[in-house]
Amino acid sequence: MSTPGKSRLRKTAYWGTHYLMIAAFVAFALFPLYWLLKVSVTPNDILYTEGVRMWPSRTTWDNYTFVLTQSHFPHYFMNSVIVSGFTALFTCIIAAVTGYAFSRFRFNGKIVIVALMLITQMFPLVMLIAPIFRILAPLGLTDSLTGLIIVYTAFNVPFATFLMQSFFDGIPKDLEEAAMIDGNTRFEAFRRIILPLTLPGIAATLGFVFTAAWSELLFALMLVSSESASTFPVGLLSFVSKFGVDFGQMMAAGVLALIPACAFFLLIQRYLVQGLTAGAVKG
Repeated sequence: MSTPGKSRLRKTAYWGTHYLMIAAFVAFALFPLYWLLKVSVTPNDILYTEGVRMWPSRTTWDNYTFVLTQSHFPHYFMNSVIVSGFTALFTCIIAAVTGYAFSRFRFNGKIVIVALMLITQMFPLVMLIAPIFRILAPLGLTDSLTGLIIVYTAFNVPFATFLMQSFFDGIPKDLEEAAMIDGNTRFEAFRRIILPLTLPGIAATLGFVFTAAWSELLFALMLVSSESASTFPVGLLSFVSKFGVDFGQMMAAGVLALIPACAFFLLIQRYLVQGLTAGAVKG
C-alpha cells in the first residue's frame, strides 16, 4: 500500500520527467535558430579559427550592416513580403468559398473535382517547372511577382480548401438555416454567421500558406531571372560564390528574414492554436 509521501514523490517524478522532455524538445527545436544568430554576429576573422564555441569571444554587427546597406537583400525582402502576403490573401479567399461549397452542397462532378485537386498534390514540383514556364511565358508572367503569386496560389489552394472544409464541416448547418429563415440570403448568412465562426480556421490557413510562399525556392529560382523580381530565398544564394560562402552575411540575412514571419504569426496567434486543433473536431 503506497503512502502519501511515496505517491507525492511519484507524481513529482512524473511531472519532472514530463517537463524535462518538453524542455529538451524545445531546446532541440530552437538550437538551429540560436546557431543562426550566433554565426550572424561572429566576425569573419574568427569564424573559422576559434573552433566550436557556444558564443564567440567577440561579436559584431558588420554582417547586418552589410546586408541592410550594401546588398540587394532589402529589395528581395520586400518582394517576398508582397508575394507571400498576396498569395495568402488570394488563397484564403478562394479556399474559404470552395471549402464552403464542398461542405454544404451536393453537385454533379464534386467527387471528380475533389479527386483532381488531390492528384495535383501527388506530382513532384520539379516535373511541373517546364509546363508551367511554357504556360506563363506567352502571357508575359515569367520573371514577375505576378507570375509567382499565381503559381503559389494555384499550388496552395487544394490543401487550403480541404483545411477550410474541415472547419465548415464542424459548424452546424442549423445556424445558417436559422439566419436564412430570418431573411438573410445564403451569402449574407455565410458572411455574417459562418465566416466569424471560422476565424481560427482562416488564421491557420493564412499561417500555412504564408509560410509556404515565404520559404519557397524552386519556382522562385526557375521562373525568375532578374534581381528586380527575386525573392529572399533566391537572394540568399547571392552570398554563395565559386570561391566560398559568406556564412556571416548569409546568417544575418536569415535572421532578418525571420522577422516578418514571426510578426505575422504574432498577429494571428490569438486564433492560430484554436484553428490547428478545432479543424480536427467535428461539431
